[in-house]
Amino acid sequence: EGLARRFVQPTILEGVTGEMLCSREETFGPVVPVAGFATEAEVIARANETPFGLAAYFYTRDASRLVRVAEALEFGVIGANDGAPSTAQAPFGGIKHSGFGREGGKYACEDYTELKYVSWGVEGEATT
Repeated sequence: EGLARRFVQPTILEGVTGEMLCSREETFGPVVPVAGFATEAEVIARANETPFGLAAYFYTRDASRLVRVAEALEFGVIGANDGAPSTAQAPFGGIKHSGFGREGGKYACEDYTELKYVSWGVEGEATT
């Protein structure tokens, strides 16, 4: 009973078009908007139309297509044949209106620190 009150069943929205908000905004909930497409180029263009770019997911059996589509998608995280690609070691973050920079792994240190170079001359030693 306790979990049932906090659980929202996943919702699949079929026949989604580019005019619908669910295809243009980041929905942080169990919602899957499904839209048909005729060509690979069409689906890439439609995906990249959004002003957001946190994560994109797609499935394929074709290794060449996987590389091609992943390179073409304008998102910070790509789940190719993987519905949960985030790990502690992987860089995480979006592009466009979904943010900038990456956190996670070595990228977190780079993102949250400021590099500074200090040259300290020691008295009596020549400095260049």
